[in-house]
Amino acid sequence: MTDEWDDEATVVGNKEVARKLLSAVTRDRAYVIVIAGPNVGEMFKVDGTADIGRGQSVKIRLTDTEISRRHARLITKGGKVYVEDLGSTNGTFVNGQPVSTRELVDGDKIQVGTTTILKFSHGDDLDEEFQRRMYDAALRDGLTGAYNKKYFRERLDAELAFSLRHRAPLSLVLFDLDHFKRINDTYGHPAGDYVLKTLAEGILASVRREDVFARYGGEEFAILSRGLSTRDAALFGERLRAWVQSYPFVFEDQRLPVTISVGVAAVPDADVSESEALVRCADEALYAAKRGGRNQVRSHGAP
Repeated sequence: MTDEWDDEATVVGNKEVARKLLSAVTRDRAYVIVIAGPNVGEMFKVDGTADIGRGQSVKIRLTDTEISRRHARLITKGGKVYVEDLGSTNGTFVNGQPVSTRELVDGDKIQVGTTTILKFSHGDDLDEEFQRRMYDAALRDGLTGAYNKKYFRERLDAELAFSLRHRAPLSLVLFDLDHFKRINDTYGHPAGDYVLKTLAEGILASVRREDVFARYGGEEFAILSRGLSTRDAALFGERLRAWVQSYPFVFEDQRLPVTISVGVAAVPDADVSESEALVRCADEALYAAKRGGRNQVRSHGAP
């Protein structure tokens, strides 16, 4: 009987300790997380003043083509956070209501443009780490760290719409590893995983922040780039091909032979109006590179 009461007292005591520990966590870190739109899942810390928009210089940069370059501003003042519209074209809304300036409270939903919504909240280190892990799990390939195909297709639709509306160049580079099955069969699947991961790490370190690098299939990857013509994208593809050929892929003291074939297509040279058509143009160029002997770059429309 005494042991049972002692056990119950221990449980009650542990609950009280846990309650005190949780209450001691200071949830004083303000942040916004994108819950709808092209950047869904991304999290931004709110510290001082932070402009929201699609321009290159803003702190909270979103890829939604329906928002202004400098759309809205978050301002921290006296321990409170305010949102201010910066004269945007499509307006700023909080919980569905248009605003010019408004103080934010935990849970408020900020809509910028027509599709992007950010949720304002306070949290701590654990909240931030958890959210970042959720973001990576939803949008990135687990092995390579590149974006997954679902996210890539969403961004491709948005970027092509922007390109056509503003008559701006947009390039798509597709490439895959030559004879990748041979690597798996000869050296084992761990060696193949090593090649995919190492290749992706090198590319992630070299592409621009605004580029979209994704794992499109098993050993096939895609890079979507604003502002690159067919010629510029082909030059980039050639640098990429040369880097892969010369890089020392060494697994368990064994040098692995790795090369890639590259296909390039770009708007407006590729006269397309749908994302599927742009992918088809790049894919045809990729297969031309394979038919030509592999380890080379081919562009859509080139002889």
